[in-house]
Amino acid sequence: MAFLVDNDLDVSPTNLLLAHGAFSGSNPHLARQISMRSQSPEGVSQRWLDELAEQDSGQPDRADLDRLITRLETNLESFHANTREARSVTSDYGSELEQHVIDLEQLQKTGRIVSSLADLAKVMLDRTRKAEDDMRKSEDEAKALRRSLARAKRDAEVDFLTGLPNRRAFEVLLDRHFKEARAACEPLSVAFCDIDEFKKVNDVHGHEAGDRVIKAIADTLARISNDHCHVARHGGEEFVMLFRGLTPGQAAEKLDDAREALADRRLINRKTDEPFGQITFSGGVADVFGYGDTRAALKAADDALYKAKAGGRNRVEIADPA
Repeated sequence: MAFLVDNDLDVSPTNLLLAHGAFSGSNPHLARQISMRSQSPEGVSQRWLDELAEQDSGQPDRADLDRLITRLETNLESFHANTREARSVTSDYGSELEQHVIDLEQLQKTGRIVSSLADLAKVMLDRTRKAEDDMRKSEDEAKALRRSLARAKRDAEVDFLTGLPNRRAFEVLLDRHFKEARAACEPLSVAFCDIDEFKKVNDVHGHEAGDRVIKAIADTLARISNDHCHVARHGGEEFVMLFRGLTPGQAAEKLDDAREALADRRLINRKTDEPFGQITFSGGVADVFGYGDTRAALKAADDALYKAKAGGRNRVEIADPA
């Protein structure tokens, strides 16, 4: 944490993972790179750290990030409580000391010894007030770091390109709804969606235009989401959806409506005014309770997706548990 604060770096998931790898001893090469950069005239900057993150393949996984953030939160909570208590004690001590200074000053006329004690007490009072002020600043810093950690925790579950939950967040949602739907005897369906011939979009129009197409698909799918219908970006041009309270047939119908709405649009590359042509996606839907566990259901939905691709694309297939 000191490394991030001292170098004015973001308290982000990526930065936390890099710092953890460098200073926990799990990635000595990364530690050497950071040490050399710290001693160079350029110093450590956020831009340089971003470039380093792209090159580094030895970062801990998301489970490490969860453990790291939990440890930091626990330590900050303990530090904040101890600092608050110490500041309170210091404040009480300072108030009593201030009263003694006043009493001693009133007795200065009795002799030089009392006068010297008064001067000493003034110095002690100044130091006490400074310690109290320093602890108050430490409290404020701890609060700011806790807010940054909370933000980093949220960022770790969001796909920055689309603003949708990412794969990690979706797995948490799936686990929660699986337990709740099973207890309530409600249907639960899962679906995979994949943009058709997305490579052509990137090859013809470039990756920046490809990103805009991904956003357009994300917006289309987000429109059908609600408290019981969740969409997340699974990675690349693939999305995953969860339908609580809907059978596979009902979920497929809802997804098919979104597919048709997108297929009817004609998207244009705003930078070049060139049309993208028809942009479509294919989908596969599976009944979560038709399989042994959620992983098997996701695999079935993925298989149904590739069946839709093989069947001509721009269509939705339902997995058969049999």
